[in-house]
Amino acid sequence: MRLLHTSDWHLGQSLHNFERSYEHQRFLDWLLDTLVAEQADALLIAGDIFDNANPSAASQKQLYRFLQQAKERLPHLNLVAIAGNHDSPGRLEAPGPLLEAHGTRVIGSVQRKADGEIDIEQLVLPLTGRSCAVEAWCLAVPFLRPGDVPRIAETEDGADPYLAGIALLYRQTLELALSKRAEGQAILAMGHCHMVDGQMSNDSERRIVIGGTEMLPAGIFDPAIVYAALGHLHLAQSVGKQEHIRYCGSPIPLSFAEVGYQHQVLRIDIDGAAVREIVTLPVPRAVELLRVPTKPAPLAQVLEELAALDVAPAEAEQQPFLEVRVLLDAPEPGLRTRVEAALDGKPVRLAKIETSSAARSASIDDDVMTLDQLEQLKPDDIFRQLYRQRFDNDAPPDQLSAFAELMLTPGQP
Repeated sequence: MRLLHTSDWHLGQSLHNFERSYEHQRFLDWLLDTLVAEQADALLIAGDIFDNANPSAASQKQLYRFLQQAKERLPHLNLVAIAGNHDSPGRLEAPGPLLEAHGTRVIGSVQRKADGEIDIEQLVLPLTGRSCAVEAWCLAVPFLRPGDVPRIAETEDGADPYLAGIALLYRQTLELALSKRAEGQAILAMGHCHMVDGQMSNDSERRIVIGGTEMLPAGIFDPAIVYAALGHLHLAQSVGKQEHIRYCGSPIPLSFAEVGYQHQVLRIDIDGAAVREIVTLPVPRAVELLRVPTKPAPLAQVLEELAALDVAPAEAEQQPFLEVRVLLDAPEPGLRTRVEAALDGKPVRLAKIETSSAARSASIDDDVMTLDQLEQLKPDDIFRQLYRQRFDNDAPPDQLSAFAELMLTPGQP
């Protein structure tokens, strides 16, 4: 049996106000062709299908057109999708009856029975081969909020009840799958979560853990699970050096922090009840993301590099996105105008100007402050500290005067 593992599409996402439907469509077209070329038996989509809980009509249409085309070209294909932390569980599940009629199963949330017990049955899904016989079982567990997991008042080892509840839910789904499976059938798991030691990318991932206390250990997946298809982290990686527990990563770079990522989909070949092979399928990048310079530099150097930037002509939707990285030692009011002038006539889309200073001294949050100390801070105190944090200098008198004038300006009715 052959499966493809993908996640974190974030349909509807914009990059600094530039919409990205062209890139998403190019990915979906590539994925459709890849499913056919690889003759896949199942596609596992591990969450964050949409970028937000209220996706646009256009991004929903993209998804449903893809699902329809996938089933049309591969009638035997199993399609399983779970909700991520960006998705609205209810919105994702709303067309469920129609999707199920075409062989697509969407798990947006954990359902409870009339007595309040979790309906484990709806999380354990059979995967069929071309003969229509069941060849594997999938534990399709969506992103879990505290109210979604079994209620555990106390644990013997003092573990966090939320983490213990997640572990118990996976055990319960596994036990049901073990009771259902026949000899030679594999058990797979899906999840949308942050595992211990998982590497995050900056800017594009919404943090779902605080202080690491809610990261899940790799041991949450029992050895009976031959492959765990995970979503949430955008950098493709295995977990705890275990090759069968994988994040496939996002299919397109969702922030400039992901410029160097090799975006991919994973192909998993199952032989009976075991994984035979895991293969990386690189996703072609439809639109480039550029960082100029590669490291922040003084404005004069940046302007020289921008003037020398050589980019091939392209249609507007194919033009590279550009992040300009400038090192400043004081505010530069005309910065954007000067950058735009250096880029005049070049086929790029200026998405972001990132400014930083050569050195930074102590910031407001370097020292723990009491609530009383925070309450005593005045707006100009915060302004002074933020200025020093960014530029490593005291705020000049004219800046302080302008800030004071701004604070005294009455609000508009």
